[in-house]
Formats: sequence, C-alpha cells, structure tokens
Amino acid sequence: MSRHQLDARRLLCPMPVIRTQDRIAELVRGDILEVHATDPGALNDIGAWCRINGHRVLEARDDAGEILMVLEVGGD
Repeated sequence: MSRHQLDARRLLCPMPVIRTQDRIAELVRGDILEVHATDPGALNDIGAWCRINGHRVLEARDDAGEILMVLEVGGD
C-alpha cells in the first residue's frame, strides 16, 4: 500500500472527478489517494464516483473552502 496526493484545486466540475479517475487508474488496490480540491461539488461528485466504482472514501471534509478527500483504491 502506498499513499499518493492529487492537487485538483482551482479546477471546476467535472475536472476534479476526471483527474481522480485518471490518477486512481495508475494505482493498485489498497493504495490511498488524498485529493485536494476547491470545487464544493467535489465532495459529492467524487464520493458518488467512488461508490459506483468500488473505491472507499475514508475521509471527506471541507475546511473553509479547502476540500480534502482520502480515498482507498478498491477493485481488482
């Protein structure tokens, strides 16, 4: 298991989700990805994308417009 970061700040929908999808495609099951974003829709959009694609949201928070999502890569 490795820990990775993705800076999706200053990107608007749908780019945070697309960048998350592209980055997760490079990782393996059990890896952790920290996504940093500023688009408020990212909380719901990335969470929904994870549920649909078998990944797990370990943490999701909005700290004064700075969004942090910690994801565990699932799948095969």
